[in-house]
Amino acid sequence: MLDDGTEALADEHTESARILVVDDEKVIRDILAEFLTMEGFVVRSVEDGERALTELRIRPYDMVISDLKMPGISGLELLEALGRENLSVVTVIMTGFGTVETAIEAMKKGAYDYILKPFKVEEVIHIVKRGLEKQRLQTENVKLREALTLYRVSEAIANTVDLDRILDVILRAALDEVDADVASLHLKDPKTGRYEERVKAVSELSRPIRDSKLPSPDVEELISHFERGSSILAHGIKANRFFTSPSGDRPLVSYAAVPLQIAARVIGMLNVYSFTRGKKFDEGKRKTLSILASRAATSIENARLYDDLVSKNEALSEANRSLEENFKQTIVGFAQALEESDVYTRGHSERVAMYAELIARGLRLPDGEVKAIIQAGLMHDIGKIGIRHDMLNKPGKLSPDEIQQFREHPEKGKRILEPIPCMRHLVDAAWCHHEGFDGAGYPRGLEKQGIPLMGRIIAIADAYDAMTSDRAYRRALPHEMAIGEIERCSGTQFDPEIAELFLYQIEQFRKEATRKGRLELVPP
Repeated sequence: MLDDGTEALADEHTESARILVVDDEKVIRDILAEFLTMEGFVVRSVEDGERALTELRIRPYDMVISDLKMPGISGLELLEALGRENLSVVTVIMTGFGTVETAIEAMKKGAYDYILKPFKVEEVIHIVKRGLEKQRLQTENVKLREALTLYRVSEAIANTVDLDRILDVILRAALDEVDADVASLHLKDPKTGRYEERVKAVSELSRPIRDSKLPSPDVEELISHFERGSSILAHGIKANRFFTSPSGDRPLVSYAAVPLQIAARVIGMLNVYSFTRGKKFDEGKRKTLSILASRAATSIENARLYDDLVSKNEALSEANRSLEENFKQTIVGFAQALEESDVYTRGHSERVAMYAELIARGLRLPDGEVKAIIQAGLMHDIGKIGIRHDMLNKPGKLSPDEIQQFREHPEKGKRILEPIPCMRHLVDAAWCHHEGFDGAGYPRGLEKQGIPLMGRIIAIADAYDAMTSDRAYRRALPHEMAIGEIERCSGTQFDPEIAELFLYQIEQFRKEATRKGRLELVPP
């Protein structure tokens, strides 16, 4: 069970690092909880490994400090379980039986560090802060790399439906993202059922790798793994089971493979190889490869659809609409992926689309324009792809340079959407939702009716959701305070007629949602 007093801490330090202390000795738990809490951390404690696993499955934690010897699940067994369940958390092991062998075993199983009992509190605090800083840097690096990958692939999709070009971009991105020596794609030909392999080698290794024989993946074995929901990460001779023939004169050091899937249908696989001594792929790189593969599958399907349309020339107009819809869904997927990686912006665009629809229907716009307004709400922040994650969620005041970078996202959104014919009608949402009715907005300083209607609608929907949602720099504002702000800024920041309509529509929406018991749809 959780120790008394730790539950209340969560509400007071929601932005602090969360630490779980696991020890069967209550006095140890209490000492660590007291001192770590004094340092500003959110601390919970449990008395054994089984309760720790339950707690970690329920809530996210940044660090676990666990005793080595405990009844039931030991500290080392807890480490193994964290790895099996992909529970990403920095782990520190405590032991009164400290030996070099113990430390090595803990590190092998994924521990960041270990503490010998009896310990000095200041040493524990030092290890905790050092581990959390390492985790922060790794997390920021992964998120930045993911954002850049999404941006690069989105540009490829926006500018071409040439399959060879798309595959080249995907392979190069795979090499860069996981620091591989070789990346390959195996694609299933829809007509023959055969898998075609495309290989891309890092430039400085291309000659020796090209001159030696690459291992041949056992495609059927790998596809069976993918269909059971598993991807592949293996090292050295353990990877040989996934190949029909071993590599030539360059021993394989590490191998990872993930499926290319459309819904539940596997259309191929993306593989990366390391032949460099000491360079092994880890779980983080496998996850990055999976993210890339999920985006790649849709773009490959789009290119194949386009090629099929050109070659068959059957029902071209209807198929073009299908292709355009795939493009739209792909770009919307990028915007949602950017939000899903961040607890503070998750669901923001969907809510903006919902509030914008209330305004559009209140204006009695035609159904086609209402649909466009909904799409505009989903896409209004697409320009934030590529902006550093730590800047978007900075808890303090932004510097002048950071403000300037943030204010570039409407222009970036325009540049992303404008080259895509079927998305061009949404440019005004991305470009104009920060313009002010009095001319004091950005990026162009438009005013009054000079601001496109779509921009004026999204501006109010965006502001309301931003105010009523938790952000890194403040808690969500109550509904009454948010509508008070919209009233106050009517005629300056917002179009007064649209602001008045929104205030009426949102009250009607809240009443209806409350009547139906859909309280999750209405901010308190």
